[in-house]
Amino acid sequence: MLAHGSRDPRHAATVEALAAAVRALAPELPVTTAYLDHCAPRIAQVAPRLTDAIAVPLLLNRAFHAKHDIPAALRAAGSAIPVADVLGPSPLLLDALDRRLAESGLDVTDPAVRARTGVVLAAAGSSDPTANATTRAVAAEWRRTRGWAAVTTAHASAAPPTVADALAALRATPAVRTTAVAPYLLAPGLLPDRIATAATEHRADHLAPVLGAAPELARLVLTRHAEAARTVGAPAAHSA
Repeated sequence: MLAHGSRDPRHAATVEALAAAVRALAPELPVTTAYLDHCAPRIAQVAPRLTDAIAVPLLLNRAFHAKHDIPAALRAAGSAIPVADVLGPSPLLLDALDRRLAESGLDVTDPAVRARTGVVLAAAGSSDPTANATTRAVAAEWRRTRGWAAVTTAHASAAPPTVADALAALRATPAVRTTAVAPYLLAPGLLPDRIATAATEHRADHLAPVLGAAPELARLVLTRHAEAARTVGAPAAHSA
């Protein structure tokens, strides 16, 4: 499993917790973690010794890290292991978002609650407009399939709108009576903290935790691994 990495120790702790959840679901599957930056072990330390592995990026969108950084890091390490698709979009991510909103105290099982709740799907943001468009598509699918009054996106960096702007837009929507902010981010760190601060300052009614080591994420990692294994004709028996 390949993660971005962060100076915040909560990031690596969350990635390792997710790795443990994957191992629990598939005990026969060797699982190793590696990081692009800030954390150890780095990709260069791990990839050369995993000749029959499949790299599963712990990324929610196909932005710069997926398109450039991870392939470049593997090439620099002299590794030719196949790389699975990024985690998103997936219905499992929507399930995980629901789970985290429920943990914030929102009754996501009640259709009437959903019908009066507007949600900000708060992502990291990207300079790649295609990546941001994908996040908007996730928001639209989440609203369509789950019955929210509205779901809009916000970005913690790189591109508008901000969390504050998104909350203001929700409050201008007639059907919205309750607001919630759901970070579309895997692990704690600088950007999730920025989202949480904005949600608090601008009085969102609910603030969900990051996706973290949700069981849906562990299942999704295994799904991406299996998809990649089928593509390259390899057994789904090793993951990096």
